[in-house]
Amino acid sequence: MTTLMAAAPSSLELLMIRLAVVGTNWITQRFVDAAHETGRIQLTAVYSRALQKAESFGAQYQVAHYFDSLEALAQSDLIDAVYIASPNSLHASQTLLFLNHQKHVICEKPLASNLREAQAVLDCARKNQMVLLEAFMGAHLPNFMAIQQALPRLGRLRKVFFNYCQYSSRYQAYLEGKNPNTFNPAFSNGSIMDIGYYCLATAVALWGEPKSVFATASLLESGVDGHGTVCLDYGDFEAVLVHSKVSDSLIPSEIQGEDGTLTIGKISQCLDVKFTPRGGAAQSINLPQSDNTMRYEAETFADLIAAGQVEHRGLETSLIVAKLLTEIRRQTGVVFPADLN
Repeated sequence: MTTLMAAAPSSLELLMIRLAVVGTNWITQRFVDAAHETGRIQLTAVYSRALQKAESFGAQYQVAHYFDSLEALAQSDLIDAVYIASPNSLHASQTLLFLNHQKHVICEKPLASNLREAQAVLDCARKNQMVLLEAFMGAHLPNFMAIQQALPRLGRLRKVFFNYCQYSSRYQAYLEGKNPNTFNPAFSNGSIMDIGYYCLATAVALWGEPKSVFATASLLESGVDGHGTVCLDYGDFEAVLVHSKVSDSLIPSEIQGEDGTLTIGKISQCLDVKFTPRGGAAQSINLPQSDNTMRYEAETFADLIAAGQVEHRGLETSLIVAKLLTEIRRQTGVVFPADLN
């Protein structure tokens, strides 16, 4: 009996997951490449509002099926799952559409514009018994596991500093009055919803929901935050999250304990992780990672589908992050059209 139970996942893994993608940008290509690396997921269909754009994207993968109707794609029996990489404001409605048509969904972060939408999406996944995964790659990386394993070596935690500040390639366009999606509240965007998300979700994945949150931000004239700071109270220690899309930072993130410190080179991908014991020398604790760091979230998605595992820890993390993002925006005065519906 035990042998049969152990063997079952291996046989399930042999089933190729037929994937569709919504969105044809660089992040979609990166995910498709990562999904193909697993050997368990095959791009089968591409959606775009412009059919020619879908065909141009899919040609590099010899895709046979193209759609310019989301409803038609959701109803299609040619696919098992979908990767959603549309603007943030569309994530929840598109995820609901596919879940209600019995398709598994991996949706780019953030999963939804606010807590209300996130809860509706999670409820829908459970009702339809379909796998839902927010595409937060950090929690699935080998080096994230290395960080988790190293935490006891730090002793009693005292300070956490997570930092992701990167001057946006679209900021100049915004300054020129072109109103790109990146800085447009109509698309549920801004710094905390974009790169600040990585700092917040990493903290939640490591320590869960904080006792309280305090946030400040500098808003652009468009109404979204250009940069900001968030303080999460975890009792014995606090996590300070610094994020910006209008400036660059050259310093790593840190987790400080009474017995040592962890430094993390790039929080979104957990690069260059080092442990420094108090009074000692820095030691690399990096584990081997694929150059395409989306490989591991694709593996997790395939594992969940193979096991038919609708309930998983990622759902709890997604809901807490959505709750915190909603509260952070309330405190900083960032309002999206989705909040008013």
